[in-house]
Amino acid sequence: MQQLILGSSSPFRAEILAKLGLPFIKVSPDIDESSLAGEQPHQLVQRLSEQKAYKIAESHPNALIIGSDQVAVLAGEVLGKPGNHNNAMKQLTAASGKTVNFLTGLALLNSQTGHIQSVVESFEVEFKTLSASQIDFYLRQEQPYQCAGSFKSEGFGISLFSKLRGNDPNSLIGLPLIRLISLLEAEGIDVLQPNQ
Repeated sequence: MQQLILGSSSPFRAEILAKLGLPFIKVSPDIDESSLAGEQPHQLVQRLSEQKAYKIAESHPNALIIGSDQVAVLAGEVLGKPGNHNNAMKQLTAASGKTVNFLTGLALLNSQTGHIQSVVESFEVEFKTLSASQIDFYLRQEQPYQCAGSFKSEGFGISLFSKLRGNDPNSLIGLPLIRLISLLEAEGIDVLQPNQ
């Protein structure tokens, strides 16, 4: 089997990928993640996931490389990483009682053949109506200032939601495993078969 590479510095994506029991290494892609003029959120995550995979392919010519990128979208606006408590308060206040759509781009590049598969997975999070004191309490507990949308769904952030809608709960954390398994199958890797 070709070496499997996760093109990400995210420990959360690595934890998700480890569920499959496949050996892999993590390589952090160094790319500019700025959006292009007029680029829609789904176009952004697809382009960045592919770009991350291609960047890693430059130094790994015989590998299967996973690239992934995610944005949170509220009323057509992309929610970035808040960076601090005040910005996180603003984000969660804006999301209170509303639905945030998480778009996750996923690319699998065979750097030996140049074949790339790319998809965008959507996952919706419906927020409870939250008071300022509830938001403040949550943020002080978890401090999700480096997380898009100002929460960690895999942690205490689940307390903020009234409903989740999507095909794969792993998408919300940043790596849609169900889709990835299909992409791997197209490259001849069946995660349900030993020693490939």
